Amino acid sequence: MSSRTRAKRYMLILASKSPRRQELLKLIDKEFIIKTEEIIEDLDETKKIPLAIEELSYKKALAVFKNHSDDVVIGADTVVVKENEILGKPKDKKEAITMLEKLSGNLHFVITGVTILSKTASISFHEITEVTFYPLTHQEINDYIDNYNPYDKAGAYAIQDGAALFVEKIKGDYYNIMGLPVARLNRELIKIYKLLKTKY
Repeated sequence: MSSRTRAKRYMLILASKSPRRQELLKLIDKEFIIKTEEIIEDLDETKKIPLAIEELSYKKALAVFKNHSDDVVIGADTVVVKENEILGKPKDKKEAITMLEKLSGNLHFVITGVTILSKTASISFHEITEVTFYPLTHQEINDYIDNYNPYDKAGAYAIQDGAALFVEKIKGDYYNIMGLPVARLNRELIKIYKLLKTKY
């Protein structure tokens, strides 16, 4: 979808500092800006994980939208889940090793919640991708951690770097594993832009 499909008076804002999300959003529209606000990133444990992730993406988008209510704001959050345990960003090497050992030889789920806010509509959704890792040796895990940066990544890995060598099977959206399900996002943005064009 080209940026020409939306009215120029509506700025597209990505409420994320993630360089991976920024690169992926360029597949949809190269004309956007980055704005973020600090929020408390606690998940609501009373909700199912996909809905809690959606809610967090909404909070991220809303924090920016409050000061940019004439624009279109995208918020997103991604988690890795294995057997209902959420694997967030590791605090140190020991935690990164523990996470990758849990993923070794096993199936896990990557869940991304996305929210789009505009003055005509609010859309929230989530995407789930199944990922299966080959069994990993201690050497593979240590080499990965030493040569890549796992500390800003959910589950201590990034599919687009050396962790690509760990993957036996993927079921679902590959880009969702990177942090943004661009095909679904594109379709939802088209709905938003049509509403803006019709009503304003």
